[in-house]
Amino acid sequence: MSRERQISVPNPIDLTAMNLPEDLASLTIPQCKLLCEAIRKLLIDTVMQTGGHLSSNLGVVELTLALHRNFHSPDDRIVWDVGHQAYVHKILTGRLDAFHTLRQENGLAGFPKPTESPHDTFITGHSSTAVSAACGIADAMRIRKNPHYAIAVVGDGASTGGMFYEGLNNGGKTRNNLIVILNDNNWGISKNVGAIAKYLANIRNSGDYVRTKWAVEQTLNIIPKVGKPIAGMLKRTKDRLKKNLIGSTLFDQLGFVYLGPIDGHDVEALDEVLDAAKQYHCPVLVHVHTIKGKGYAPAEQNPGEYHGVPRIDVESKNPEISTDECYSTVFGKELAAIAAKDKSVCAVTAAMKYGTALQFFAAEHPNRFFDVGIAEQHAVTFCAGMASMGMKPVFAVYSTFLQRGYDQIIHDVAIAKHHVVFAIDRAGIVGEDGETHQGIFDVSMLAAIPHMKVYSPAGYDELRLCLHAALHQDKGPVAVRYPRGQEPPSAAELPVDLRFSHIPGKQMLIITYGRISANALTAKKQLQAQGIDCGLLKLTTIVPLDAELLTIAMQYPNIAFFEESDELGGIGEQFAALLLEAGYHGNYFHNAIHGFVRQASVNRIFEKLGLTADAMVQTIREKLV
Repeated sequence: MSRERQISVPNPIDLTAMNLPEDLASLTIPQCKLLCEAIRKLLIDTVMQTGGHLSSNLGVVELTLALHRNFHSPDDRIVWDVGHQAYVHKILTGRLDAFHTLRQENGLAGFPKPTESPHDTFITGHSSTAVSAACGIADAMRIRKNPHYAIAVVGDGASTGGMFYEGLNNGGKTRNNLIVILNDNNWGISKNVGAIAKYLANIRNSGDYVRTKWAVEQTLNIIPKVGKPIAGMLKRTKDRLKKNLIGSTLFDQLGFVYLGPIDGHDVEALDEVLDAAKQYHCPVLVHVHTIKGKGYAPAEQNPGEYHGVPRIDVESKNPEISTDECYSTVFGKELAAIAAKDKSVCAVTAAMKYGTALQFFAAEHPNRFFDVGIAEQHAVTFCAGMASMGMKPVFAVYSTFLQRGYDQIIHDVAIAKHHVVFAIDRAGIVGEDGETHQGIFDVSMLAAIPHMKVYSPAGYDELRLCLHAALHQDKGPVAVRYPRGQEPPSAAELPVDLRFSHIPGKQMLIITYGRISANALTAKKQLQAQGIDCGLLKLTTIVPLDAELLTIAMQYPNIAFFEESDELGGIGEQFAALLLEAGYHGNYFHNAIHGFVRQASVNRIFEKLGLTADAMVQTIREKLV
């Protein structure tokens, strides 16, 4: 690839002095190395302050640089999968000055966001979707005679998801300008061995080879009578030689030209292979090896721990991973203890062992711990299969990721009433990860499924109680949903009950569930001090609704239902329908979430949604006027 113009870049590099991404194609390789060092320093310093996904972004610095040197975004459409590895892409596409606002309220999103920049082609907060999206983009380009490329960058475990292979199966049938970059940072595809295989692979990865190949084929095709047969013979000979000496990969069989493997930290090699990929003008898969956490020793040694961190202490450089006591760790430790006595209990995760605190279970019961990769659909049906054999599988999964297995919950679990326990972590507002990760839809989804039971404990003790009941009292599908982070201080004052608890009052009944029950209790006390006598009805079992709840609620002239979940199909909406059917004539209002929630701290989001104690007090006072 020719780069004749050379720009002057200071050493150390001043990123703010560069015109990005335009200047990238003119950098020399030594300058590229300096730039990568500067970017890594910026990543570490920024994520220390903002929190975010560190390891995955440190691993793709050179790859991202090479992509923007060889393609012209946004004319060439780059789709990142999973999108949390796109921080470097943001830095190189005009968002350097705003990078310190990453994942903050009104700042840069932690994932690609088309409304944020035209360089962000597609929202990719969940994994394994990029190839499918790129297939659609590439077909649209072909229809519109657009000569540019659709590039899917797939890494960080996204290739363990089924949609990745569905996309490949579809994309390989086309003749589109579709390029898939497989960023292989934690699992291996067998390498071809031997000097001849290596030599032929190096030739195939060369842009000059591809250009010469096309030129020879075009020349032969225009020679009368003998040209096309000769071209065909050469192609068959080449394919036979390749098959015998190199072999074929899954990607070849699916219709992709396979290039690689390539050192993902060698900019020169990346330049060469990406230039070659462009010359094929058909589906190409480029296999790139990278090191997760590259350039930061703690992250290289423990990439899982540094995958996503809330914030890192600047002095100690250690990640503030969840404290010893949080909802996740309480669940994880209790499940491990239960499994020590009940040999039928199994734990399943979709590549989130540490995120869901199943490391305790895995250490104590390794033969009953299953990590199925980023494959939530498979995980649900896998659990159904185990349950059909008398085991008690517990699928620990983030609320936002459970959405991906919704059909399987209905079709493979609920219809047959299989006893599968869904431990739904990060239920409710999660904060800085934004719209793609807020756990606000699981209640509405699960409440619509027959035979489903759902617990929403307020504190640690109630969480333990619900987990025991889900495993040893209930039958059929049952979910225990709990939030991210620590128990609110006032949660310890709440009654612990598997069904519900009622603190009587006269003027107003506050109904809620989950962690915001602590806020509701504080609001009740504040209102009591102001002369407003409020009752509190805290639900623990939210699906199905207990018939006794209606009897209690009908005694109050005013009811306020606060819900950390989406309004449509939520528990507050269902409760309102029951009141209407029962002929309730009092005042009822429902404060829940409307639509998607952008990134900010959890407390700030609660303020905006009216779910803090002070906001509840203000709302109730206004309604009673």
